[in-house]
Amino acid sequence: MKLNKEYIVKTLVKYLDIPSPGGYTTKIINEAKKEFEDMGIPARLTNKGALIATFEGINDKEHKTISAHVDTLGAMVKEITTDGRLKFHKIGGGSWNAIEGENCHVITQEGKKYRGSILPRQASSHIYGEASYKTLRDGENMLVRIDEKVHTKEEVLNMGIRVGDFIYMDTRTEITENGFIKSRYIDDKSAVAIVFSICKYLRENNITPKYTTHFFLSNYEEIGHGVSAVPEKTKEFIAIDIGTVGEGQESDEYSVSIAAKDNKGPYNFELRKKLVDVAQKYNINYKVDVYNRYGSDASAVVHQGYDVNFACIGPGVDGTHHYERTHIEAIENNIKLLIKYITE
Repeated sequence: MKLNKEYIVKTLVKYLDIPSPGGYTTKIINEAKKEFEDMGIPARLTNKGALIATFEGINDKEHKTISAHVDTLGAMVKEITTDGRLKFHKIGGGSWNAIEGENCHVITQEGKKYRGSILPRQASSHIYGEASYKTLRDGENMLVRIDEKVHTKEEVLNMGIRVGDFIYMDTRTEITENGFIKSRYIDDKSAVAIVFSICKYLRENNITPKYTTHFFLSNYEEIGHGVSAVPEKTKEFIAIDIGTVGEGQESDEYSVSIAAKDNKGPYNFELRKKLVDVAQKYNINYKVDVYNRYGSDASAVVHQGYDVNFACIGPGVDGTHHYERTHIEAIENNIKLLIKYITE
């Protein structure tokens, strides 16, 4: 199976460049809708703003649904301090230390963007000495320093910044010559690239899926309620997310990771075995893994009461919810596995 690596990387970078912290996803969803429609794949919005694209298959009685989430971690303005800095709440998980020193944008309700940086209150070691590195990184001590001539709360308000405005971090995306992809928000923009690469491959090779297949781009996964409108004929639901690479894990940055269990419980054994069998049959590099602190759209779907078989796969990612890294091979292996899964 020959995949268009240039398209995969181009699509990944395109969607990484569209800010989409949880709750602020309209722009990226609209762009994805257009991309599906440009491929001739009809797509519709749900009431909650998610996107369902449907690729008609040979069998229309039993459907498959494959999800990827477009929302990422981020932040929201909680308070404007008297000296013109911003306290904020995190959106989604991740540690406070993971965003220290990162550049960001603050976007107002009217759509105006302001640059800033995230720093602890006592950032300067020249001023605060040991306190600069001993002070706890938390919601009280981490602040956005706005790149404008502001020194008071009133000056910030005059710029149009308000409580409730979204904050998103620079991704610092870098693609190395030997295939490594470094960026914030590989979780889950890599899955978006996987979905479009699957669709492109099927279209260009005139391949029809064995079963009608829905591609569900959810927009609240990081908050815990990404998918709430599963197409009614769905028998099998697979979430594309990420595999966690690190101490105690089987996943690596070159394989498709197949989840056996997350902290909510085991995934469906029969569907997991089906994916493993496909990977083995076509010599696709894979790892089966058990995750410690993890949930996916697939586990959320069954906890809502949907009667579907459910699984979760994804590229192995190092440094998840931090400055993440994977390899193009892991993304390619996910694409290959899902293409074979929906066409056999």
